[in-house]
Amino acid sequence: MVAFLGTSFSVRGDDLPDLGEAARAELSPQMERKIGERIMNEIRLREPSYIDDAELNDYLNALGRRLVAASASPARDCQFFFVRDSTVNAFAMFGGFIGVNTGTVLTSQSESELAGVLAHEISHVMQNHLARQMAKEKQNSIASMIAMAVGILAARANSQVANAAIASAQAGSIQAQLAYSRDFEREADRMGYQTMTQAGYDAHGMGDFFGRLQQSGRVYENNAPVYMRTHPLTVERISDMQNRAQNAPYRQVPDSLEFQLVRAKLRAQMVTPREAVKEFAAQLREKKYASEAAARYGLAYSLLRAKDLATAQREVTALIALKLSSPMIAGLVAEIRLAANEPAAAQAIYRDALQRYPQSKSLVYGYAESLLAGAQYEQCQAFLESELQLYSSDYKLYGLQAKAYAAAGKRLQQHRAQAEFYYLQGQLGPAVEQLQFAQKAADGTFFEQSAVDARLRELRKEQAEEAKQKREGG
Repeated sequence: MVAFLGTSFSVRGDDLPDLGEAARAELSPQMERKIGERIMNEIRLREPSYIDDAELNDYLNALGRRLVAASASPARDCQFFFVRDSTVNAFAMFGGFIGVNTGTVLTSQSESELAGVLAHEISHVMQNHLARQMAKEKQNSIASMIAMAVGILAARANSQVANAAIASAQAGSIQAQLAYSRDFEREADRMGYQTMTQAGYDAHGMGDFFGRLQQSGRVYENNAPVYMRTHPLTVERISDMQNRAQNAPYRQVPDSLEFQLVRAKLRAQMVTPREAVKEFAAQLREKKYASEAAARYGLAYSLLRAKDLATAQREVTALIALKLSSPMIAGLVAEIRLAANEPAAAQAIYRDALQRYPQSKSLVYGYAESLLAGAQYEQCQAFLESELQLYSSDYKLYGLQAKAYAAAGKRLQQHRAQAEFYYLQGQLGPAVEQLQFAQKAADGTFFEQSAVDARLRELRKEQAEEAKQKREGG
């Protein structure tokens, strides 16, 4: 499913890359990816409900990668992200970008249920359902294909916005595309079930979640949950899911600690810090929790948000005493130290945690921030350079690198890093502008200046090609 992500977000036809002749046939994987990246950049920049939280993204992408690895196409590149919305929804966009509403996580009663939802969306991606659905229409013009894409992208979470988008762009054709066909849904159910069980999750997870969603839909009557409007649930589909699970061998699959911690963090973010402190304190006092670690994490995190650092430190000490290992727990301990103006202590915690969890982006970013807070600019620059050798397309690393260079007074390097920060988010104009600033900086070596000149020529050439495509497309 492809979803409109909030009441303020829209993707204009001229924001999408020129589709060329692909508009008259099925979209190529390369074109799908290009469209998906452009839309994803727009979401990051302009959609207020998009969640830019490295810890939450670490968890969701780890879960997603585990499922993709167990799918029929384990090499397929999928990226997962959260949208802050209390409704139950998940959606697959062009190019393997998959979004999940926070309400889906909080509604899931187990990690296997969440895995079932993700596996279903992954299956839509693997089978190219969105491109195949659009290709059925065989539109005759580039403009109508773009209009359909925009209409689909604007059509899920807000019915009024959806109706406006549909009315403005071929109502009949787009309305037919708002939900996947029953055949596509059944295919995603079957493949999603295989994926989640192959990944080691409870076979009942998918059927339990969708069955409960179907029951809630009867209460909503004509105002059914978003997920049901775009993934039509039928008695036949639910029965098929449940029959598959009944025929599978019983497997008890405990939830991961990370799943419980993510739920606690999301719950804490739903209310004010003071309200969250009260809620988690009551859970611990009355022992009404599914996970003591998650309740203690939620309380310590909420106290940090409330800037009650002394109490937060006491609570996190009680959390550590449970002797559980998690990058989220280590990150919270370090954040509290950093908030207490103890960068050296935070750095030590991050260094130790990165030895155990080297792929945790949240720990990488946190360690860099702690080095900046401790005015260890050269060490920070060296650390970020080593990370960029591994993750050259991570725009956040370039943003942190720009901060480190700025703090050290290295203007050319600052603007050069800031240019890559913008470029990787699809902001070609600001990237060019930053390289022009770098050219004017007087503190670079001959080789650094030459590198800036070469990069500027590359981006200007790209600008010229984009302008030519727009002229030819118009």
